[in-house]
Amino acid sequence: MTTAVVRALGDLAHDTAHPHRRTPAPCTSCPAPAVLADRPDGTVVRSGPVVAKAHAAETDPADLAARLTLAAALTGVLLPPVLPSAGPATLALDGRPVTLWPHGEPVDPGDPDAAPWEQAAVLLARLHRTELPPAPAPPVMRGPAKAALAVARMCTARPGDPATTPVLGAWRRLPAWARDEAAAPPHRAGFLCHGDLHLGQLVRHPAAHGPWLLIDIDDLGLGDPAWDLARPAAWYAAGLLPPEIWLRFLDAYRAAGGPAVRADGDPWPELDVPARALTVQAAALAFAKSAAEGRSPDEVEQTMIDACARIAALPPELAIERSS
Repeated sequence: MTTAVVRALGDLAHDTAHPHRRTPAPCTSCPAPAVLADRPDGTVVRSGPVVAKAHAAETDPADLAARLTLAAALTGVLLPPVLPSAGPATLALDGRPVTLWPHGEPVDPGDPDAAPWEQAAVLLARLHRTELPPAPAPPVMRGPAKAALAVARMCTARPGDPATTPVLGAWRRLPAWARDEAAAPPHRAGFLCHGDLHLGQLVRHPAAHGPWLLIDIDDLGLGDPAWDLARPAAWYAAGLLPPEIWLRFLDAYRAAGGPAVRADGDPWPELDVPARALTVQAAALAFAKSAAEGRSPDEVEQTMIDACARIAALPPELAIERSS
């Protein structure tokens, strides 16, 4: 994104944090605006206690407005937005809708032992148990759509590359709904889901000692709640997440009454398809990013690519959709 747009986001966040300030003189009460992320699907700039986010240009305004309304209503689960007086999802910048949020303290990547796995599991269980009014229905959860976009991005970045064959093989073995080519099974499609759960989607608010809350509503919607457990499940299956951490996460989710998996016993009948889809997504993004950076996949990326090779080699009877 251009410097001018980043500056405009910083000004918007600053003006929101200081609504009664009228002087054009430089502000001395806040540090300079900081860019927290800058990607086509989300540019995030912080000024003091407020964060401004420019969403992807193709974002549906009505869907974003519905997601903002949910975030404002689900107190204690999702970080509530700072809603402008004109109403949700009415701001735009450079053709991209803009939303405003309070700043929260993210998970410390340098302290993995303190990662809030149990807290994330409880928040997910509460989100998945949310009772929604019959109308209007929330948008569809965008998890499968993001997996399909990752595969398309890989194919564009590495057209005809034989190294991507195992990823495409694992992708083709997924059922149509996990490839965003059909609706999810009806009995698994009516739960409110985050759609892109990872530890970067949690913050403490108020920072830095408030409760943990979920952030990033771009993929929030109705779908299969197992999708929100699928990334840690995929990491566990690939050997990237220690068994004890996976079991802490799973046990906390079950103890909080989460409906994504059965209350006890083997969770994989529900998790198998979403976990394989997230494995493919991770491998596809690894190929796309490494191609853009002119390098080979790193060790972690290669682990997910190798996991796709194992999925692609499964006998057909073990690669079919399992759901209950």
